[in-house]
Amino acid sequence: MRGRSPFGASLAIGALLLGLATACQNKDKEAPRIFYKGPMFETENVVTLLSDSARLHARLTAPLEQIFENGDKLYPKNATVTFYDKPGKLVVNTIFAKWIKFDNAKQLYILRGAVKVSNVPEQQTLNTEELFYNQNQRKIYTDSAMFVRVQTPTEVLTGYGLTANQDFSRYGILRPKGVFSLAEAQRLGK
Repeated sequence: MRGRSPFGASLAIGALLLGLATACQNKDKEAPRIFYKGPMFETENVVTLLSDSARLHARLTAPLEQIFENGDKLYPKNATVTFYDKPGKLVVNTIFAKWIKFDNAKQLYILRGAVKVSNVPEQQTLNTEELFYNQNQRKIYTDSAMFVRVQTPTEVLTGYGLTANQDFSRYGILRPKGVFSLAEAQRLGK
């Protein structure tokens, strides 16, 4: 009767275990970890009210809000921010943009795409493609190379770069390019 060698069986089992261990190690090397960088929360039809001592200061409305882990917020489908007077009764101005990002670390809103600021009491509007709103300093501004168009009840002002207070009642165009009467601007298509 022939006997089996215990050494041969041990060698075969050892080779099998070594092969499985190597295969598992190769799988770990092949599949790197993927870190999710997208939004942690998404909310549709957002209405956010900012108040102090039961007085409404601002209202933000948007069809979609995305909140990220670092506190940044994104409004990718447009948003409107409405500012109110001190008693919180009358609308002072509104800001609209097609895309808004709130940078939590800087407390800065970045607005892009058909940005429009309207000061209701003064009946003046600002149109531009990119605008920044610094919440702590309560000011709005653009890059110095950004084209701006301001319309008042009587004239149209154009230029590059703008700084203004939050309610858009005081503003300055950094590089003015043109001042037109409202009728002249409409005739020229400005």
